Amino acid sequence: MGIDLLQVIEQVGREKEIDSAVLIEAVSAAILSASRKTLGTALDLRVEFDRQARCFKLYAVRKVVEQVMNPHVETSVEEAQRLHPGAQPGDEVKFEVQAKEFGRIAAQTAKQVIIQRVKEAERESVFQAFRARVGELVGGVVQRVAKGNVIVNLGKAEAVLPPREQLPREDYRVGDRIRAYVLDVKKLPRGSQVVLSRTHPGLLAKLLEIEVPEIYEGIVEIKAVARDAGERAKVAVASRDSNVDPVGACVGYRGSRIQAIVRELMGEKVDVITWKDDPASFVRSALAPAEIESVEVVEATHTLHVLVADGQLSLAIGKRGQNARLAAKLLGWKVDVKGRGEVQRAPEEPIQPAIEGQVPAAERSTEEIPQLAKVLGVGEKLADRLIEAGLDSCQKLAHASDDALVQVEGIGPKTAQKLIEAAKAALASGDE
Repeated sequence: MGIDLLQVIEQVGREKEIDSAVLIEAVSAAILSASRKTLGTALDLRVEFDRQARCFKLYAVRKVVEQVMNPHVETSVEEAQRLHPGAQPGDEVKFEVQAKEFGRIAAQTAKQVIIQRVKEAERESVFQAFRARVGELVGGVVQRVAKGNVIVNLGKAEAVLPPREQLPREDYRVGDRIRAYVLDVKKLPRGSQVVLSRTHPGLLAKLLEIEVPEIYEGIVEIKAVARDAGERAKVAVASRDSNVDPVGACVGYRGSRIQAIVRELMGEKVDVITWKDDPASFVRSALAPAEIESVEVVEATHTLHVLVADGQLSLAIGKRGQNARLAAKLLGWKVDVKGRGEVQRAPEEPIQPAIEGQVPAAERSTEEIPQLAKVLGVGEKLADRLIEAGLDSCQKLAHASDDALVQVEGIGPKTAQKLIEAAKAALASGDE
């Protein structure tokens, strides 16, 4: 043979990152398929690769019998022993067959078999490579945008960034370079699909590992990450070295390190907090910049009851409850934030039960729900929740605070303001 076949196979394997054994198997299958088209299917054919001779050999396997009935698959004892001394009836022996010159159809079949096997091997190689990289950071180039999905070229594979995993207000254009978190790798009939994310908390953790040498070296450890993607995030860090300030290491000189991450995340604000094992102490840092007056830890329900001054309540809860929500995610505890004035008026007004849900359903009149719903212009389900919360009259609603109403399920700041205005208007018109 004019070429070193093994060397060619090994070179192709290196280029496509496929094991040479897989390629040898693919070529063997191709030769076998072409040989059956040329020699017929009556023979029991086998193909083996001779590494010493560096070539493929074609064999016909026959069974040793005393009386030959089918010469295609059987051979006599005498004939078998000429090539394989010691062959006995019942044994299987191999006879080398000289492959005829393949015709056009046989050659085309062999080509298709090789192409198919190589493609399957490439897909499996990509799947195994990226499955091992789930949870890592990868970089790629935006190739196209289709129906909201951003297709990213990672070099050896294409990845998809679904709409739900994209940052709000982030615009992707063809040719843009992006970094993303490998969320999942799926095996599909036509190949592997790598799913990326720009909203996963792991992305922030990996970016910190790149920007902060102390995290990469293991001096500073990331304990927990909570994100409201595109808006705000909280990261809890701890230091294994008493001489290293974990927060200072992450923030960097004049905030240089954290600002690089903020730019990468399209302006997402990142709060870095020192991790504490005591939940009561940790929640004070997690709810910063709000000042906490007291914290009650309820182990049975895994809840932290946090008391703040009335002027600090909105700061502790944050816009749309964001600050308290992120703090709860960071701690892994349920965080219940209340203002001092709200707690003090609890014995006089039924607003405190509104937050704790202390009005039993059995005590509510079935006539109250549609009546209150009609006066306020809301649905009966929301009216039922208001009554359950103890806000069963326009007078109580008119004197309720926005913060108290927001604690009721389904009510946001705007809805709370509208309900209070509707209650006051009803009182002014005498419709109680």
